[in-house]
Amino acid sequence: MKEKIYHLGVKALIQNASGDILLLKGNSKEFQEAHWDIPGGRVVEEETIEETLFREVKEETGLKNFLFLEHVDTLISTIEIPLPEDEKAGLILTVYQCSLQEFPFITLSSEHSEYAWTRPEKASALLLHKYPKSFIEKVKALAPHYKKVG
Repeated sequence: MKEKIYHLGVKALIQNASGDILLLKGNSKEFQEAHWDIPGGRVVEEETIEETLFREVKEETGLKNFLFLEHVDTLISTIEIPLPEDEKAGLILTVYQCSLQEFPFITLSSEHSEYAWTRPEKASALLLHKYPKSFIEKVKALAPHYKKVG
């Protein structure tokens, strides 16, 4: 039996002071199918999980000042990544809850076409495409965090 190949991704579940969650819509020019997601990306060689998270969030949103709160979940995504020779890799995601005190200005990368601040209930419905139900239930249960950034 052949072992499955997995890539490691790190995601930021960013909440503002109102408890809304930052969602990004993938650019259909960059991806086969546009869908809503939370900021983050795959770990590259010689980079820590924290370094990856800060790099990816900054690249995708322009945000630099956010507070790392806690690990939310580690899960296997429902998405598979195409590899050469018709192979596919699974995606293991480590998700961290992050907080913003101020309402920031978002600068999207070319990977995304739009962003939205959404209540946890709505965010959980929009994230069903990529995340298992066990994670979706954790998103629904999120409460706002009012910690000062800085």
